[in-house]
Amino acid sequence: MKATWLYSKHPVIVDTDVAVAIGLKEAVVAQQLNYWLHSKAAKTVNGRRWVYNTYENWQKDSFPFFTIATIRRLFEKLEKMGVVITGNYNKAGFDKTKWYSIDEKRLNDIIDRRSAQNEQTSCSKRADGAAQNEQTYTRDYTENTTDKDIDSSAKAEPRSIHNDVIDYLNEKIGARYKASSAINKRLIDARVKEGYTLDDFKRVIDNKVFSWSQDQKMSKYLRPQTLFGTKFESYLNERAPSVPAHADFGEEAYANGTMDGVDEDDLPF
Repeated sequence: MKATWLYSKHPVIVDTDVAVAIGLKEAVVAQQLNYWLHSKAAKTVNGRRWVYNTYENWQKDSFPFFTIATIRRLFEKLEKMGVVITGNYNKAGFDKTKWYSIDEKRLNDIIDRRSAQNEQTSCSKRADGAAQNEQTYTRDYTENTTDKDIDSSAKAEPRSIHNDVIDYLNEKIGARYKASSAINKRLIDARVKEGYTLDDFKRVIDNKVFSWSQDQKMSKYLRPQTLFGTKFESYLNERAPSVPAHADFGEEAYANGTMDGVDEDDLPF
């Protein structure tokens, strides 16, 4: 009897180097596209192999674990990277079904550049470690040297995505959430690890501020624990008709405590 966990059809396989270079979900899409480009379904046009498909059929045939909105977003992201190229070779002018191919040279360049960056970082860490071992940690006190002088020469901490995300949220809703909060960092890091960018965080904030800020019942959920939690992708895929530049949602709700003490599991949907 065959074990249920053995492959009964073509499995989704992801190369680790590609996943590190362009993101895990993006690597899944690129790998499946490459699979179809080497199948009988592919067509050769101008010396390049192409496959054509709708987002609905991509989901049905290759990505049942992604929503259609996610599939569209991943393909668009790969197009912006230059890894995926698209065309329209349909015989009927009204047929807008996209044709897809892979720019293998562009993908190789991205992987090589990422590998070089990793090697440079590794060498830098080794060099820093050796230099630190050689240094003597002493402090030369002179009558002209003060702690203030030493502190003023220190370099400022670079801004992190935590600061950018939380500052953007605070600006939108008039709150005072802290980028240094352990839970806020953990939530943001988890989404970044999944491949989401600062623009994705801003889009989620804009979407939910637009739909919840004027609703007294829902406004209490405009906080990091809700926005950046497990429903992040569904919030990202929502289409707000027109998000205002700055929602009319001030500090009153935050100051009154209506944004505290709400667990994400309490969401009414």
